[in-house]
Amino acid sequence: MAVRKRIFYYKTFQDDFAKSANQAFTLPEDYTWIRSGRWARFLSAALYGAGCLFAALYGKLCLHLSIVRSVDWKAYRDCGAVVYGNHTQPIGDVFVPALVCAPKRCYSVASPANLGIPVLGTLLPWMGALPIPDSLSKLPQFLRAVAQRLEEHCCVIVYPEGHVWPYCTQIRPYPATAFDYAVKNHVPAFCMTTTYQARRFSSKPRLTVYLDGPFYPDESLSRQAQKQKLRDEVFACMVKRSQNSTYQYVEYRPAEEKTETGKDI
Repeated sequence: MAVRKRIFYYKTFQDDFAKSANQAFTLPEDYTWIRSGRWARFLSAALYGAGCLFAALYGKLCLHLSIVRSVDWKAYRDCGAVVYGNHTQPIGDVFVPALVCAPKRCYSVASPANLGIPVLGTLLPWMGALPIPDSLSKLPQFLRAVAQRLEEHCCVIVYPEGHVWPYCTQIRPYPATAFDYAVKNHVPAFCMTTTYQARRFSSKPRLTVYLDGPFYPDESLSRQAQKQKLRDEVFACMVKRSQNSTYQYVEYRPAEEKTETGKDI
């Protein structure tokens, strides 16, 4: 029997289709992005290792994940990297980058709302989450944390689309703002594109994630022009890779395509 496709309607590309349990969560005033000390480093390493194990099991058993890399991380062992991805998996996007970026350790720029998730939210900072500050006064500390992780030759994961659209096969437009992480810190950018293919005995698709790059900031340009050029190059690569999606589990349509009665045109 044919499976009815799920259809979501959006008004803007900033619509949110996957809200966390505590969407209004805000960072405490004394929040620290870099936890130092022997115990903190041990706990962070242990939880990151546990997260990698979970990622491997979840990727194989639930996502039926394949990773295709055109990147040899050995060539970038002595520098940090900013990896940009399309945001289509509420859980997978937390854990899959650890597999994509291995053996490099990765840290993910994330919404503070993720830290409000029961149980898991308290563990995310130890596993590498870098929550975006909700006030300008906290921004310098956040940016120093990003810079420090890049100086440590790690990967910083960024989802420039902003919101999770589960199983979305299109690349949504996004601004050049997030590309300042690569430009400011003089590190290469890479893109991590999640695509979807049909499975033989399930309506849910399998995932293939492509890692491409590097894309370098053009330092002959102004800072804003560098960000825009880098954004355009990464976006074009992601759009090209997204053509490898051959199956739609969820379809996203503009709200104007929905009639007043709620039926599809």
